[in-house]
Amino acid sequence: MSPDDRSGVTPRRPPPMAPMGGLRYGVMITLVLVGLALLTGRIVDLHVFDHPFLQGQGDARTLRTDTIPAHRGMITDRHGEPLAISTPVVTLWANPQDLPVDDIQRLMLARALGQELDALNERIARYAEREFMYLRRRMAPEAAQAVLDLHIPGVHAREEYKRYYPAGEVTAQLLGVTNIDDIGQEGLELAYQPHLAGVPGKRRVLKDRRGRLVRDLALLQEAQPGGDLTLALDQRLQYMAYRELKSAVTEHDADGGIVVMLDARNGEVLAMANQPSYNPNNRAGLDPQGLRNRAIVDAFEPGSVVKPLAMAAIMESGQFDKDIVVDTSPGWMVIDRFTIKDIRNYGKLTLSGILEKSSNIGMSKLALQLDEPLVPETYRRLGFDQAPGTGFPGESAGSLPAPVRWSSSQWAALSYGYGLSVSALQLASAFTAIANDGRRLPPSLLKLGQSPAGEPAIDPGVAGQILGMMDQVVEPGTGARRALVPGYRVAGKTGTVRKIDAGGYQEKAYRSLFVGIAPVSDPRIVTVVMIDHPRGDSYYGGAVAAPVFSRVAGNALRLLDVPPDAREPQS
Repeated sequence: MSPDDRSGVTPRRPPPMAPMGGLRYGVMITLVLVGLALLTGRIVDLHVFDHPFLQGQGDARTLRTDTIPAHRGMITDRHGEPLAISTPVVTLWANPQDLPVDDIQRLMLARALGQELDALNERIARYAEREFMYLRRRMAPEAAQAVLDLHIPGVHAREEYKRYYPAGEVTAQLLGVTNIDDIGQEGLELAYQPHLAGVPGKRRVLKDRRGRLVRDLALLQEAQPGGDLTLALDQRLQYMAYRELKSAVTEHDADGGIVVMLDARNGEVLAMANQPSYNPNNRAGLDPQGLRNRAIVDAFEPGSVVKPLAMAAIMESGQFDKDIVVDTSPGWMVIDRFTIKDIRNYGKLTLSGILEKSSNIGMSKLALQLDEPLVPETYRRLGFDQAPGTGFPGESAGSLPAPVRWSSSQWAALSYGYGLSVSALQLASAFTAIANDGRRLPPSLLKLGQSPAGEPAIDPGVAGQILGMMDQVVEPGTGARRALVPGYRVAGKTGTVRKIDAGGYQEKAYRSLFVGIAPVSDPRIVTVVMIDHPRGDSYYGGAVAAPVFSRVAGNALRLLDVPPDAREPQS
């Protein structure tokens, strides 16, 4: 018997440990310690090694680089009067996903934007999967602020500039227009887009999660405004020319018209008016016909207005004496089965008489006697069949047939203004040679620092004689008498030409033209007037275009303070 048995007490033995329970406990402790170690390591990694990444993520949610808009350069006339300026506007945009779904807030937003609620809801639904949509572009700052004052979530503003044209339709085709992003689309706005466009700036800003500005942090790049453009145009003359042209087009129920006025001393374009026109500040219902700058991009057969230029070539040939007399009887002639006519039988005419009576027969007989194609060669020296070089988009070069297998009728037609085409600007530039002792001045839409030397095109002596002949054309009792300007001597030439289309010459459709130089004693302006398809009792250049020249040139000479040079009436 053991001692324990002898005591009569049975000893208690500890229960055996469960082997699986102890293992789980150890694993849990281990996992907790490993997890704490990993978290500690990750925290150290993020704060020490991945700090730039975290900083970048934070900045991406709060820091923004905003664009600072740059205003477009101003276009002015020669005296600094603004013709095209940029005004500040505000564009409202939204994140559709942040916009409220509450109908009352949507209705308030729609009314502030000047839109219908259904239309706004439809647009929001269309952009629902995107983060950007325009609410309204180019709003007046006051109207945009009224929308922002509603404090509707998701609505944001962006500063922009909008082009404004103070002269409206008066200078529309010359200046052109910009699109909604202020990029030039037509005219000089397009031609000088790189010069006029500004360079936007950049700034670093702090914004909240809804895109609202919290703080302006730093200027990264200053905005650079576009360059200004000074035109040769005189706004006073432009208004006056446009007014007279529009009045004439309306009076004669014409399809349109052109007035081009050049400074006879340097070739600068002082006025360039077109009809029809449009309001570039409000293009709703715009007629596409009004977009074209017809003075530069349209070419047409000039008709009789080029007879002085053809006469210059004839006189330069040396084949004819200045006192020669040409028999134009019986007032018509047949060449290559084509009949050439004068309005009536003028009989025997001198060279001056041929221009004064605008005799097609006289011009044809002289041109057919030339040994060489001097008439088209002179035309080319005067700038025909080549672009004027103004840089205006789409400027026309016109056309002049090459002297290959010319028939006699073609040869004759060139002398009285058929068989070729020119623009109104080319025509005006050509006549600067008559006003400048034979030197043609290339036209310039921009104000020049100094007058160009010009290009020799006609013998100086011949140019002087032609100017004198044109002076006699515009006298009381002549067909061009309506071009007379009180107090000034005017040299000019009328023209009436049939319109042509794909089917040939149109019946009873004409262009009425007049080219004038004033004053004769010291030429200051060269002006071309063209009225397209006047309807009414008269369509001749002397009756339709000449009166427009008289009013335009008379006002211009007075505005330019040109001294009168009219001859004293003989007693």
